Amino acid sequence: MILLQLFLSFVQIGLFSIGGGYAAIPLIQNQTVDLHHWLTAEQFMDLATIAEMTPGPIAINGATFVGLRVAGLPGAIIATFGCILPSLFIVSLLACIYRKYRELPMLQSVLASLRPAVVALIGAAGLNMLLQVAFGGRQQISLENAQWGAIALFAAAFFALRKFKTNPILTMMLCGAGGLALGLLGFL
Repeated sequence: MILLQLFLSFVQIGLFSIGGGYAAIPLIQNQTVDLHHWLTAEQFMDLATIAEMTPGPIAINGATFVGLRVAGLPGAIIATFGCILPSLFIVSLLACIYRKYRELPMLQSVLASLRPAVVALIGAAGLNMLLQVAFGGRQQISLENAQWGAIALFAAAFFALRKFKTNPILTMMLCGAGGLALGLLGFL
């Protein structure tokens, strides 16, 4: 039964995660944390971090990690396949349609109208993750709940990425080292 639940959950994620991996993060969180309670909010944040750092699409990495955690190797295979299956069919169908009708203004309008929705999904996922990091997953947002070390790491990483265009992998490694140092000093 759990394998069927994993498959159906990740088919839904694969079907509705328009816009790529970042857009899938809130969908994965809804299925794994809120609906099925396979992960805690903290475990989901760890999963999102690992899925981002490892090679490959975030949604597929997330499906593999969740499946492995919930039902071992068969779960990883089933969840990953469920995540990939809708894309396989949809992309094949869309490629045929796009090749035939790519010059139509209506198709160009539809594609342009999807962009704001994708930006909103990515923004919502980013804001949710920021709140998890900054306030430790607490429902009440207040200065006394703030995780100042994590906020400082976020601000430094954001500044370095935007201002100096630093390498994202280097930035993640430096944040990991900074988080370790802050944790050892008792600031995280």
